Amino acid sequence: MSGLLIRPRIRPRVAVVLVYTAAMCMNGLDSTIVNPALYTIAGDFGRPLSAANTVETAFLVALAVGLPVAGWLGDRFGTKRVFLGALTAFTIASAVCGLAPDLNTLVVARAVQGLAGGLLTPVGMTLLFRAFPPHERMKLAKVLIVPTALMPALGPPLGGLLTEHLSWHWLFFVNVPIGAVAVLLGFFGLRERVEGPEGKFDTVGFWLATPALGLLTYALGFGPSQGWTRPAVAVSAALGSVLLVAAVLHQVRAKTPLLKLRLLADRVYGSASALAGVTAAGLMGVLFVFPLLYQASLGASALDAGLSVFPEAVGLMLASQVVDRLLPKLGPRLLTVPALLVAAAVFATLAIPGVAENAWSVRGLMFLIGLVLGTAVLTVQISGFESIGPADMGQAMGLFQIVRTLGGALGIAACAAVIGGGHVTEAAADPGPYRTAVWVTAALVAAGAVIALRLPREAPQPPPFDDEDAPPPGEGLAADEAPAVKG
Repeated sequence: MSGLLIRPRIRPRVAVVLVYTAAMCMNGLDSTIVNPALYTIAGDFGRPLSAANTVETAFLVALAVGLPVAGWLGDRFGTKRVFLGALTAFTIASAVCGLAPDLNTLVVARAVQGLAGGLLTPVGMTLLFRAFPPHERMKLAKVLIVPTALMPALGPPLGGLLTEHLSWHWLFFVNVPIGAVAVLLGFFGLRERVEGPEGKFDTVGFWLATPALGLLTYALGFGPSQGWTRPAVAVSAALGSVLLVAAVLHQVRAKTPLLKLRLLADRVYGSASALAGVTAAGLMGVLFVFPLLYQASLGASALDAGLSVFPEAVGLMLASQVVDRLLPKLGPRLLTVPALLVAAAVFATLAIPGVAENAWSVRGLMFLIGLVLGTAVLTVQISGFESIGPADMGQAMGLFQIVRTLGGALGIAACAAVIGGGHVTEAAADPGPYRTAVWVTAALVAAGAVIALRLPREAPQPPPFDDEDAPPPGEGLAADEAPAVKG
């Protein structure tokens, strides 16, 4: 009987990787998996599609609202406690989504998912990067690629298949067993770390930054399809912009800001954050607009269009192998700049008349996008935090995710604005605006190559002592096993 009370021994760094991957896969999938099911959800509840769209908007707005406080909460209450709390809330909300008897319940539960997801990503990456010093983070390429890039790419085809062969309820039920196991593993395997935030909570910064991000996300989500002059959209865009400017001015002047914008002054981290925003804008933009171009050019079904981008996921998986091997040899700058230039050329090729009409050309180009852009994104994500110390890691991760989230939303909004917020409602729709939007995404990625020139030449190096004296991974004290808890 006493043996049942023995706490299982799980290597801390193994637990961090497993729990992070499980949680981020859930979060990454949920950002895109519902899109193919919106028509079905609207029909089941007897509501128009415009009403069902609030399911996705609620998730994205709540996600943006959770991001500003993630770093502070992790530092104040502990990364393990906040991460597992958010993961538990995400899992429970997933079950409620699957059981929702009406659209209002689904929207509210989806908002809880988004709020929890806004905490999961920066706090989870903080756990991961504190467990692995800079020179070991190159090994994380295979871990980071799955939730940050592969899962969002797999979301639309997986969502279509589940909705068609089971029901849309399973889009959410699949999270429940994964989340429950991840929470249990994290409870026994993760180690707590409390940095202790400097000073009091920045109440003014919170009431400026949080609604600013929520309002801007709402405007970017609805503006292209409903019109920027619609009162709700116009007021949200204007008020969100004013609050964002006020938030930035306050954060720069505040003694203990909610978001440490001074971190952006660091050459490497600041460049990496800007690159995260630009590449997210290009990638999310092309993943949004190209399926529409594919349908306009070929008259393909929505499912076929979603599957047309699937080879990108295969390229992303290969990118994790490329970064792991080439980053130590070439360094961040020499690996990222050519990758972004090639990616921009591939994006532009997709917009050439005649290319979208050839299914195999599309598959090959999508594979290249996953390979080259995935290489650049992973390199930036791994090398951008080299100069960030453990005490600032939570704040840096939160800020990084805010920039990337807004970048992705801006990319989609820019493409939707170019095509007039339209959808392929007629056979043989004019593909011209869609090709123009793809050119916009190519220009965004090309601009990233200029920013990448500020990245360091050399890859992160191990500390100046013999590695043979260091304990093997998972043994001894890992980075998240500090002998004393601060704060």
